Amino acid sequence: MGQKKDLTGSEKSKIVRYLAEGCSSLKIAKLLKRDHRTIKCFIQNSQQGRKKRVEKPRRKITAHELRKVKRAAAKMPLATSLAIFQSCNITGVPKSTRCAILRDMAEVRKAERRPPLNKTHKLKRQDWAKKYLKTDFFKVLWTDEMRVSLDGPDGWARGWIGKGQRAPVPLRRQQGGGGVLVWAGIIKDELVGPFRVEDGVKLNSQSYYQFLEDTFFKQWYRKKSASFKKNMIFMQDNAPSHTSKYSTAWLARKGIKEEKLMTWPPCSPDLNPIENLWSIIKCEIYKEGKQYTSLNSVWEAVVAAARNVDGEQIKTLTESMDGRLLSVLAKKGGYIGR
Repeated sequence: MGQKKDLTGSEKSKIVRYLAEGCSSLKIAKLLKRDHRTIKCFIQNSQQGRKKRVEKPRRKITAHELRKVKRAAAKMPLATSLAIFQSCNITGVPKSTRCAILRDMAEVRKAERRPPLNKTHKLKRQDWAKKYLKTDFFKVLWTDEMRVSLDGPDGWARGWIGKGQRAPVPLRRQQGGGGVLVWAGIIKDELVGPFRVEDGVKLNSQSYYQFLEDTFFKQWYRKKSASFKKNMIFMQDNAPSHTSKYSTAWLARKGIKEEKLMTWPPCSPDLNPIENLWSIIKCEIYKEGKQYTSLNSVWEAVVAAARNVDGEQIKTLTESMDGRLLSVLAKKGGYIGR
């Protein structure tokens, strides 16, 4: 029973299922024919979450390079550390070192707000995690909508600003100049969509099911095999247009009902892996404070950014679900890091 460095996604899923069945870590190691320490390490890391960063000695750069970085940071407000160093033709510097150097001359501001979870929310999140512990998450289609505006989310754009320097004032329009509502899904290593909701359409029960009929069902789901449709589990959040009796009955007529329609706990965007996909796309389309002049141009940017997300990135997100469930239980229903 040799010791290996990494567990496969399949082995991680099996570990979660064995834990749900009450198996000890030693028994799981024997069943998977893996080293006991490897199994224990995975279980402990899943429950503890991310470890604190250990400060490493920063790479030295010359005084001349330091002055170039300082000038670049002043000329490129809201740029990333990588963009600043690339503009100075300074390569081979890891992100941790770049940020450590920039902290001496600039700062990053970020405000993240989450609605507080009450006792009922936490209990429902724990019940959800227990219910789906044995689920094969490669068979779950994770879906969600995202609205993108011409100017980017309020207070979202951030980057390095030289100390004593004022942040630039971006062009602001009424309600961000309008926006585009985007729907997409991910399953295993595949991206479904993105699909654009027609401008001016507000998603209620009827418009939601008509949108799914014209996009998701006609362009993707209909092409899948009968065995795939039989095993697929459809996930959506608790938006009123999703959970109404009208929408639920319509999905049931399509064969998506009971165990094939995942129940979803309240206030839980941190449990949906597609939220991470939205973050990847938004970072790309709004990098360096970019703004757009038309709804079509921002939609084209979303499509281009989505095409650049490869299957391995999506698989990493869907594989993360076993760890998310363990983290929810370890935190007694509290928020987890995404």
